[in-house]
Amino acid sequence: MISIEEWSVAAPSKKVERFLEREAFPAVAEAAASTVLADIRKRGDKAVAAAVAKYEGNRNLKPSGFRIPDAELAKAAESVPAPLRRAVRDAYSRVLRFAKAGLRKDWKISTPGGGEEGEFFTPMERVGVYVPGGTAPLASTSVMTVTLARAAGVRDIVVCTPGGKTGEVNPVLLYALSVAGATSVYRVGGIQAIGMMAFGTASCPKVLKIAGPGNAFVTAAKRQVYGHVAIDQVAGPSEIAVLSDGSADPAWVAADLLSQAEHGSGLEKSLFVTQSRGFAEKVKAEILRQTRTLSRRALVERVIRAGGILLAVAPDIGECMELVNRFAPEHFEIMCRNAKKLLGKVRSAGAVFVGPWTPESAGDFVAGPSHVLPTGGAAKMFSGLTADDFRCRHSFVSYTEKDLRGTADTIAAFAKVEGLDGHGRAAAIRFDRSVAD
Repeated sequence: MISIEEWSVAAPSKKVERFLEREAFPAVAEAAASTVLADIRKRGDKAVAAAVAKYEGNRNLKPSGFRIPDAELAKAAESVPAPLRRAVRDAYSRVLRFAKAGLRKDWKISTPGGGEEGEFFTPMERVGVYVPGGTAPLASTSVMTVTLARAAGVRDIVVCTPGGKTGEVNPVLLYALSVAGATSVYRVGGIQAIGMMAFGTASCPKVLKIAGPGNAFVTAAKRQVYGHVAIDQVAGPSEIAVLSDGSADPAWVAADLLSQAEHGSGLEKSLFVTQSRGFAEKVKAEILRQTRTLSRRALVERVIRAGGILLAVAPDIGECMELVNRFAPEHFEIMCRNAKKLLGKVRSAGAVFVGPWTPESAGDFVAGPSHVLPTGGAAKMFSGLTADDFRCRHSFVSYTEKDLRGTADTIAAFAKVEGLDGHGRAAAIRFDRSVAD
């Protein structure tokens, strides 16, 4: 099921080209999202409860129980073992440090006439974050999303995460949300969570923006509510590309490729690219060997059967890099000699991990940058989540009389061309009141 394909710019393999194609919005997800969202807009919390019963299997959850009480959050924190609490706080501190360092600073420049213009940034008032919890409780996503909103200065951070059939949420995930700064947490997942946050209901007032990853149904829902709220990006099934010149340990390469195949949707993709067929054969053997040892073996084998792991051999490192850029992976590992020199060749990747000592899992859990990244080829046009995604950018202009006088002719010219005499008058009247007569 795992094939090794020859690929080059001049003679691209059809199998590799098919691998590069990903469907961002499956029709079944689009249809389900449309139906559920329309119902939530019409019936509010009643529709949310109905969707929770249908899709999450919890028929007993009422709107009064959507929000997790503070006492339950505190109890969850008490049940988390000390080593896990330390791990959460370690990740939080590293992510917070990175997020704050990346915040854009207010700036201004002087205008020719002695005025000022520039930009300043303010936090959004209320945002929503989606944290997946279906096949695995992604406590790390709590840190990788909510922390950024907190770093941005957001006052009200709403989080939705699935409660499943019982309505119980993993205590480590809840503890991570508390540490990261969530102000309210709802045990609601899927399309219904996106609709509740986007449109607002009696139990959950509307947010301004929704961020966070999810499955195909969540992704479709986010796309459909865009405009009612802002969204960060469309982030679907996980994917990784690894480029190696043969200098890395094949067991390390295989382990990194498998790390994304175990997520559980069956639509994950792992691409390995090298210029050495012999090395590709070693990596393939390691993938097959290590798969048998994984606790989520069945999920990984599902990805393998679907053709989600592919090994490609290109003529040289330059063409290997070209193939990766065409794939535009969510995660990209460069495991080559002088790996940092190849960073300048990266055009399309959500996050780049440089050198053999930087596995993608470091980025997933602790390194600093958010692991909420564009998938499905969207890395060609979107970037990973940052703290600035939770802020509004404002430009400002403060002209002096000299500045306006110096631009009056230009304003008049554009006003005339566009037939907007009111625009032209707004500038000219400051120097000649007769223009209003």
